[in-house]
Amino acid sequence: MQDPAPDSPRLTARQQQVLDLVTSAIERSGAPPTRAEIAAELGFRSANAAEEHLQALARKGVIELVGGTSRGIRLQPQTLRALNAARAAGYGKQYSLPLPSLAQLTLPLVGRVAAGSPILAQEHVDQTYVVEATLFQRRPDFLLRVRGMSMRDAGILDGDLLAVQKTAEARSGQIVVARLGDEVTVKRLARHRHGIELLPENPDFEPIVVRRGDEGFAIEGVAVGLIRNHMLV
Repeated sequence: MQDPAPDSPRLTARQQQVLDLVTSAIERSGAPPTRAEIAAELGFRSANAAEEHLQALARKGVIELVGGTSRGIRLQPQTLRALNAARAAGYGKQYSLPLPSLAQLTLPLVGRVAAGSPILAQEHVDQTYVVEATLFQRRPDFLLRVRGMSMRDAGILDGDLLAVQKTAEARSGQIVVARLGDEVTVKRLARHRHGIELLPENPDFEPIVVRRGDEGFAIEGVAVGLIRNHMLV
């Protein structure tokens, strides 16, 4: 077996497990796990042990940690590009990240949405961005600029561009883009027997309760990634 490419970070077995867990959580729900969730899943004695491994991954340039949020973990796009290049050359055998296409995506940025109109109607598109497909585990259909800090503790901040896969269906626990009349909001979906709640990830905000039969409510998509201005091309 050939040696890994010189600019590829070497991970310990535990660091690889943590990285795998982070990537699978993002793919499954659109958000990274908390330190406590990592500790519980991998059998660590405390969340501090998970934090130490995350700090090590951040020092190696594999992830970025966002302070002040329980889910503030970002996969570094340059790391994904390096892993793709290493795999194409037959290196990087220890990494289990998927090998997405290096193609670019042209994604519309959705602005204010009019009631009763499809979210991707031309009049709702403020502009388009060209981004690398390697930024996402699942292919998005559009971008939505985040307004406010209601999802702060999920690592989703004001001004971020949320990558959204369009769908009218979502599982409880996923981060969704939901329409409420002529407004759209980003929240975590919680399904109950008597209806739906849209949960913020910030204790300063209240859940939104949606009653069955509310004609003004619709799920527009699920979050599949997050980008910031330095990732745009």
